[in-house]
Formats: sequence, structure tokens, C-alpha cells
Amino acid sequence: MPQYFGKLPTTNQAWTTVSNVKSVTWNNNIVNFDCGDSRLTISILTPNLIRVRFAPTGEFMPRRSWAVTLDDAEWAITPFAVRETEATVEIETEQIRVCVQREKCRIACFDKANRPFAQDAEMGIGWRMGAVAGWKEIAADEHFYGFGERTGFLDKLSEVKTNWTTDALDYDSLTDEMYQAIPFFMALRPQVSYGIFFNTTFWSQFDIGAEQPGIWKMETRGGELDYYIIYGPEPAQILETYTQLTGRMPLPPKWALGYHQCRWSYESENVVRELAKEFRQRRIPCDVIHLDIDYMRGYRVFTWSPQRFPNAAKLISDLAEDGFKTVTIIDPGVKYEPEGNYHVFDQGIENDYFVRKVDGTLFHGYVWPEKAVFPDFLRPDVSNWWADLHKSLTDIGVAGIWNDMNEPAINDRPFGDDGEKIWFPLDAPQGERGAEGQGSRGAGEQGENLPTSTHIEVHNLYGLMMAKACYEGLERHRSSERSFVLTRSGYAGVQRWSSVWMGDNQSLWEHLEMSLPMLCNMGLSGVGFVGCDIGGFAGNATAELFARWMQVGMLYPLMRGHSAMSTARHEPWVFGDRVENICREYINLRYQLLPYIYSLFWEAATTGAPILRPLFYHFPNDPKTYSLYDQVLLGASLMAAPIYRPGVEHRSVYLPAGTWYDWWSGDRYEGPIHILAHAPLERMPLYVRSGAIVPMQPVSQYVDEAPLDQIRLRVWPGNNEYQLFEDDGQTSKYQDNNFSITNIRVFTQASQTVVEIAARVGEWTPPLREVIVELVGVGEQRFQDDGKRHSLQF
Repeated sequence: MPQYFGKLPTTNQAWTTVSNVKSVTWNNNIVNFDCGDSRLTISILTPNLIRVRFAPTGEFMPRRSWAVTLDDAEWAITPFAVRETEATVEIETEQIRVCVQREKCRIACFDKANRPFAQDAEMGIGWRMGAVAGWKEIAADEHFYGFGERTGFLDKLSEVKTNWTTDALDYDSLTDEMYQAIPFFMALRPQVSYGIFFNTTFWSQFDIGAEQPGIWKMETRGGELDYYIIYGPEPAQILETYTQLTGRMPLPPKWALGYHQCRWSYESENVVRELAKEFRQRRIPCDVIHLDIDYMRGYRVFTWSPQRFPNAAKLISDLAEDGFKTVTIIDPGVKYEPEGNYHVFDQGIENDYFVRKVDGTLFHGYVWPEKAVFPDFLRPDVSNWWADLHKSLTDIGVAGIWNDMNEPAINDRPFGDDGEKIWFPLDAPQGERGAEGQGSRGAGEQGENLPTSTHIEVHNLYGLMMAKACYEGLERHRSSERSFVLTRSGYAGVQRWSSVWMGDNQSLWEHLEMSLPMLCNMGLSGVGFVGCDIGGFAGNATAELFARWMQVGMLYPLMRGHSAMSTARHEPWVFGDRVENICREYINLRYQLLPYIYSLFWEAATTGAPILRPLFYHFPNDPKTYSLYDQVLLGASLMAAPIYRPGVEHRSVYLPAGTWYDWWSGDRYEGPIHILAHAPLERMPLYVRSGAIVPMQPVSQYVDEAPLDQIRLRVWPGNNEYQLFEDDGQTSKYQDNNFSITNIRVFTQASQTVVEIAARVGEWTPPLREVIVELVGVGEQRFQDDGKRHSLQF
């Protein structure tokens, strides 16, 4: 291997590989393979899901309290058969066959048509000091998606992806480590798809054919190889099973689906009041105002500045009367302030809640309040304490929390100096403590000796556990209403506790373009409630960039505008009348589409389906969609082809198989076809699939401005079925079945199009309202919604 100039020659330690299988046994749903000193197990969890564990020493690590998965024994019994030959051991379920070669213990999976997938390469499994890895073959025409928060294009073939949460300030298309670490991906080729969840919280990495073309590798610095194989055959089934493993998001409050406005910082009550006034006077819908770090007293979390926010409760109350919810930022760094009469620090010190080094000294670093200490969220008592601290905010009306800097992002000296990014010492003890009685134990542990973790194992969990504590605090102290939680950092399963945004992006056309594959890959990683800062956080957007970004932002599951203190203001009206009108039109469209979007959130909460989807999600056997990153589906019916370059007013659009309609003009197209779309600054190309049923509501200035007295069902000719989900949008009563489902069907009968609305099912009853059924391009019919069946012919 040639050496680069200035590089010293290196020799990698050789990998030790698995010995041949000595014996095979099985008990319940686990098949054990004895490979001499090492051991491999395969757990059959569902017909399309297996878990593979390999321990080089023959001893598996104990189950951790934070494990996002069900334990193997907690899954329902799945029937399977085991067949042994001299050369192989085969395990077969209803959907897949797993073949384990006795020689070198290599694994291959097959679908019912005998197509292989997730097939071990020649190397199979190997380990060396500090690492264990697995190698598998990349099939011809196979493409790779997901991997959590990632920059660049949609398909990650030939790339290396590291899972280690990092403050990725100034990231670009080549950045590897990001704020989120989600070790999951799906592989897709025609007729076959599968997912891999790499069940490790340690530093880990995927190499998707970069080092060895045709081979992908997973490596962890943990002591064992532990991964799940999820068979598709299509992306939807993979995600449904993956979110069984890692959890699904709760249904957010409906107001959280509206437009959010944010800046670092709206620095005083007067500025915030003026902002709210501008939105209402200009008739630009907005539901949420975020307060960044300058609302605090000297950046002390859970405090208010007595000069700039002297009456926070009155401000929040007045904003609520105008229809605005208030969301405040919280960071994990607690100002180090002995004798400062700062309750958060004092309580944390008194109860030993902060992270310490292995020698027992308090760890400190530097963030906004300068010298700071950090709660150990891995401990249940600390998490519970942190959760309750939110009461001071919820008591005065704060409706949501925005968790930032929780990778954790720390410097080795004050932010005003040129410092280096650091994190906790990798050997710092975290989490439940062992038999010596230090710390506390979580419920159900019954006093057993728990292994103390160190930061090297739980670094990737810090943001996730902070978000979990926040969610539990808001659930406890705002129990009559759903709350909104936002986090910058997280790990697999973060969707259970929080929405996510893509961190500090920039006001660049490249970042507008990159936002779509970033958010799609997050959705394909189980995290559906996601967004990017509209207009870009760092730098100054041009008027054209901001207009185009607002059009794209209308599609984001989380629609938030945000900008940095060193930049020009980025509110919708600062770029002149033309751009203000464009922003108003697309925010209006967002609010009109809320019934459609809210039903997508219900689908995500119940099945794990993404809200924003790449085209291959619904067209998995069309290879033309595999690299298509700049067109997206909002749900199954609406497809957007945004403009993401300056001065561009036409673009190529690919319409897959089927009939498509232009949202704006009604023009009809038969796919598969490429068309040239006209897109002046006022227009984002938007298309609808035949048979689409899109529920819409009148424009409002905020979600709960008035009872919904009219709902419009926009229907396009074709054959399709649709479920409209509705509830009160505010409380958790939906968890007790206080919601309604309306099944709607459109089909062609003779020369007529029939729209059939089934009787509403469920315990929730909407307010008195008119239903308008519009067959686009044909006409409309109206009736009073009585919850009964209606059949309309056009």
C-alpha cells in the first residue's frame, strides 16, 4: 500500500476469524452455535426478523437498562424449522430461510424465491483487540439508505458512515460524524430489500463498499457483534418491524405541525411581542415561537433574565391569547457556581448528580455559561430530577422544550477563546452503579449487582437520555396536554421521546438541496418528525434562496425557520413583498393540508412509516427511483420536485408508473415519463397520484384559531383507499381510543367516478361541519357531516 507524503507507515492488527461450528442446540426461539472458544446465537423473533449475536469469548454482555429493543424472550413465539446437514444448519420461517455454514460459521439469508440477501462475505465475522466486525456481500444493483442523520445524497453506496454523536458545526456534504448516531440502514434492489440494525451503543462504523468494492462491513468497539436482520421485501415492512424494535413516536400536538419561528436570539420580551404582532398583522400563519439561550439569566438553565424577560409568565400568557405556543431551549451544561445560590447546581452537587471522572473528581467543561458540569442522564434518579426541573417552565405556560448541545458539545476553555471540542473522559463512570450502593437503581432491578458503564459505551446515548428525561417531565407536568420536544442529538429510538432537527446548517443552495435526502434518510431510520432550519442557520439567505426554501420547508414534517445571531434577520417579510407573498402562500398551503399531514403523523405513530418519503419507498422495483434524491413524496399521494439552484425556472421531473396530475394546472401525465416542469419563483412543481384523496381545511392563523367547520376532500380520478384520522389534537385521550377513523374510497364505475365515504368509526366526534367533496377538474358536492355513510357519483 503506497504511503502518502508525511504519513508514517502503519500496520493494522490482523483479524481473528471464527472457527468451525462444533455443535448446534436450540431452545425456545434461540439457536446456539458452539464455535470452540467463541459462540454465535440466532434468535428468531418474527417471520421476517432475526437477531444475530457473536461473542469472541463465548460470554455475552448483560442486557442494559437503556436497551431499545424487546428482550429475545419477550417476543411472541414464531414457528420455525431447523434442518441440519453435514455442511449447513438451516432455519426457516414463513418468510425467510437462514443458512449457516458449519465451516467458518458463515450466514446467508434467502427469501421464498431463493434470492439471497445479507449474505456473509468470505471473511464473515472477525475480531481483534478493541474491535469486532462482520462482513457481508453487496449484491448487484443494491443500494443503501438510512444511517440516521447523514449529509450528501440519498444512496450511501461506496461511503463510510461512523456512528459517534458530534457537534457537527459547519457540516458539509463530506461530513461523516453528525449530531445523531443511528446504526441502522436498509438495502434495496428489485424484488428484495432488507434492513440491518447494529445493536451497539459503542463507537461503530459501516463501510459500504468503500474499502472493498462488493463488500460491506460493520465494526464496533464493543465486545461482541450484535445485529438484527429485517427482511422486507419492501421498505414499508422493514420500517414497521424496525420500529417494533426501537419504538414509534407518540402523536404530537397538532399545533406542533404548524409553522415555528426561531432565532438566536429574540433577546427580549419587546422583540418577541413585536415578532408576534408582525405575524398576525401580516396574516402569515404561525403557531410556535422558540426562545434561544438569551432568555436565561447568564445562560443558567431553568432561569429567566430579570432584565430582558422580567415577566415571562405574562409574556407567555399574552402570546397564548394570540394563538402562539412558547418553546424554550435547554442545554445540559449547568453553570459551575458554588455559593451562587443557583438551585440547579446546588441540588446537583448535594445529590451527586453530575458526571465525575474515574478518580471521583467532578468533570467540567466550557459551554455558554462558561465553566459547566453535566448531569448523568443514564442514572434514573438524575433523569427523574431533571424531568422535574421542567416544572418551573411548564407552570408558567411553556408548551415545549428544545434540547440543544447534547452530543454533548463541550469546549476545553471558554467559548470566547480558541478552544478544542472535548467530551467526557471515555472511562468516566455513567449510569447505574454497582454493589457498593453508590447512586440508585431503576425500578424492577431488585438490588442485583449492576455493571457500571463508562462513557465509551454510552456517549451516543447522552442526547437520547436527556430528551427522554425532558419528555417524561413534560408528560408529568403538562399531563392534560401533549407537549413538543425537540432534540439535536440522539440514538436509535429517539423518535419515542422527541422530534429532531438537522443542527446548524448554512444559508447555502447546497444545504437546501441536501435537506431532502437528509430528512428522507432520517425517516428511513425510524425518525419521522424531522426538519431543517428554513433559510439556513448560519449566513445570510438571498431573497430567492429564502423563497425556494420556504416552498421546500412546507413539506418538512417539522416546519421551522431559524437563524443565527450574527446573521441578517430571516423572518418571511424581510425580503420584500414578493417573497413575503410566496412565504404566505406556502405556509397557507401547509395549514390547508394539516388534515392530510396529521393523518400521516398517525400513520407514523402506529406503523413507523416516514412522513417525508423518497420515491423508491412506494416504487421499490423501479431502479430509476433509487438515486432520485431531489423529488420527495409527502405521504403516498403528493410528490414535490423543488427548485434548489439560483436562477432556475425549469427542471426535469420523473413521474413513475401510473397516472399523475399537476397540482396547480391539473395537467395529466402517464408514467413512467420524464417531463420538463415550469417553475417560476412563485411555483414549486407539485404532483398528485391518480386516485389521491387529500383532505384539506380552510386557512387559519394558528391551528386552534376556530372550530373546524368545513373540510374539503380533494379527490383525483382513479382507484384508491384512504384513512382520515381525527381527534382533539391536544390531549392524550387518543391513547384511550378517543379518536375517529373515516375510510374513504374512490373508484371508477362505468363512466362515473364514485367517492364512497364510510361511516365514521370511533369515539371522537368532530364539531358541526360541512364536507365538500371535490373531484378535481370535474366538480364538487357538499353535505353536512353526520358521521354516516355517503356515496357520491361524479
